[in-house]
Amino acid sequence: MNNLLLQEEVRPTRADAVKNRELLLKTARQLFAEQGVEHVSMSAIADAAGVGKGTLYRHFTDKADLCHALLDHEQRELQERTLIRLSEGGDPVEALCWFLVEVAQFVEDNGSLLCEGMGQMEAMGLGHPAHLWWRQTIRALLVQTGRPVDVDYVADMLYVMLDVHVAYFQRKVMGYGSTQILNGLLSTVMRLLA
Repeated sequence: MNNLLLQEEVRPTRADAVKNRELLLKTARQLFAEQGVEHVSMSAIADAAGVGKGTLYRHFTDKADLCHALLDHEQRELQERTLIRLSEGGDPVEALCWFLVEVAQFVEDNGSLLCEGMGQMEAMGLGHPAHLWWRQTIRALLVQTGRPVDVDYVADMLYVMLDVHVAYFQRKVMGYGSTQILNGLLSTVMRLLA
């Protein structure tokens, strides 16, 4: 009897599969921008990309999965910008304000993608690992300020203000514009750290 463990053969992703995935992402991004996420069906994406529905569903289980793939790219870019900015050093209060503006802009730009599949709160909500690094960054910058505040509570408060549901409430229910939201967030930070 052979005692060697059988290892599953890992096959590289075929070039045409990679090309199809990129085409589907590009097509979905374009259709979502033109028509809104809620108005675009998976069938419309497959048709516009010129691929069969089977090809689409081999790459993405549903529209929420497709939205998460689109968000992944945006999230990685935000992380890269943040690492570059924070590696430059400087005043931690300025860095904190910069970071809050960047994340608020990310939420505004990607709100419809973040809201897709809202029934699954844990999917892209505040508890999702892709967003928890926002809280970790806020907390680290608060620690660096050396201000006598309850760092965890203030970090949570600022983090919650960046949630897509809060942004939706502020814009759609309260009628606040982007400038008012950002100015309010930044003035709150300055008062907390004064």
